[in-house]
Amino acid sequence: MTVIQIYDTTLRDGTQGEGISFSVEDKIKIARQLDRLGVHYVEGGWPGSNPKDMEFFQRVRDEQFRNTKISAFGSTRKAGRPASVDPNLRAIVDCGVRVAAIFGKSWDFHVYRVLGTTLEENLAMVRDSVAFLKSHGLEVIFDAEHFFDGFRANPQYAMAVVRAAQNAGADTVVLCDTNGGTLPTELKEIMTYTGQALEVPLGIHAHNDGGLAVANSILAVEAGCTQIQGTVNGYGERCGNVDLCTVIPNLVFKKRLPCIPEENLVYLTDLSRYVSELANMSPDVRQPFVGTSAFAHKGGVHVNALLKDSQTYEHIPPESVGNKRRVLVSELSGLSNLVYKYRELNLGLEEDSAECRRILSELKDLEHQGFQFEGAEGSFELLLRKAYNGYRKPFILETMRILTELRDEGHVYSEAIIKLRVNDQVVHTAAEGNGPVNALDAALRKALEEFYPAIRRMKLHDYKVRVLNEKSGTGAVVRVLIETGDGRKSWGTVGVSANIIEASWQALADSFAYGILKLGENSDSEAKAP
Repeated sequence: MTVIQIYDTTLRDGTQGEGISFSVEDKIKIARQLDRLGVHYVEGGWPGSNPKDMEFFQRVRDEQFRNTKISAFGSTRKAGRPASVDPNLRAIVDCGVRVAAIFGKSWDFHVYRVLGTTLEENLAMVRDSVAFLKSHGLEVIFDAEHFFDGFRANPQYAMAVVRAAQNAGADTVVLCDTNGGTLPTELKEIMTYTGQALEVPLGIHAHNDGGLAVANSILAVEAGCTQIQGTVNGYGERCGNVDLCTVIPNLVFKKRLPCIPEENLVYLTDLSRYVSELANMSPDVRQPFVGTSAFAHKGGVHVNALLKDSQTYEHIPPESVGNKRRVLVSELSGLSNLVYKYRELNLGLEEDSAECRRILSELKDLEHQGFQFEGAEGSFELLLRKAYNGYRKPFILETMRILTELRDEGHVYSEAIIKLRVNDQVVHTAAEGNGPVNALDAALRKALEEFYPAIRRMKLHDYKVRVLNEKSGTGAVVRVLIETGDGRKSWGTVGVSANIIEASWQALADSFAYGILKLGENSDSEAKAP
């Protein structure tokens, strides 16, 4: 059975997405991760367009890839210019790759309005460019830009373009839904027709402007295409490209087609989040397969069924794509949610116990006050441990005072003075910050680092405030969510109060307590003496 090749263009097409840019080092790192997954082709960029891409191709020569071929991207020659002197084509040849992907116009509208040339000259541009690259021993992938729009407008000409690429020696012809507006049934019909008319293998390059890129790519495979071009997380221009993190597991687990080795898909979630981090983009929590909510369960009926068999509400095991199951607890929860979390934490609690029902009642009361634990699993675990299993706090606040001064030239000065009890020792300290919460963070860190050295690895990543009852004005209750991390994992904590400093303290104190617990210096052991 023919292997469905995955052609990743995150490093080129993905960077055309709004707000996305990768350094050369980023691109090298991502290429390594794509190779680990088993991606067949990685498009590194357009060597003729900018110095960054040229540097990438120079540096990537020293990399050793087990699964991946590095491809360079470019366009057909300019009108009226021989391919042998076209600077973009020369740059592809000179950059040292063995695979080239070039695009050409297959929509007559674009030939007239964008290129400003004749239909015959455009065909010559396709033939000459492919033949030139083949003469230098490269594997050539021809991307037929706007093919589906072109086929609708002038099917004879669109077919003439892909035939020109085939006859010039292209190894693969990729049909591009560049505007992303083709419906799946129409795309499959055109793909089937084209595949029957050509001898060269076909690929699909689908954009997501109609929200159909994954469906279009899968139907293209059903119609006989053997290469899918896409990006990690669907990054790309406008609404993005097809998301390889969605299309790959659908091909492997649902279609049972040879593609990326099934055992490699355990790296998929890590890849998605790694690329998000380098792109400085927040991961989509609802992203299929790899999002943090992809296997999150909240309704009590659902969780009750999950406890009996995970297949009741999960279409695949989350571990198969490197993800994990999450059970959320909120005012919608039943006893099953709570029991599941206790089992997950190895705390042990009987489902029908009075203690379990008391904790659930307390939880729902806290949610009614404004607490929200879905994004604050650190605070939720501490809540469970405080209620059960003899949890002991790593520190206790005795007093806290915040001073804020507005000084000359508009500079704001904040100082936090705190007194803590740590294992029956009193610590009294102060610290400055650029705001009251920053000062509190610094003071708490200063007080605890000698007792719990591991917290030096902890950093506050995010701080959010939400007003819960806007009509109350400055007296409104606020919810503070804090995200903290240690370089390997992150956790959320929450605080709620009509006083923003108190709410911030609740979330901040939980973030440190949870970090101490997870970093191995938990409250069950004696804190170190300074």
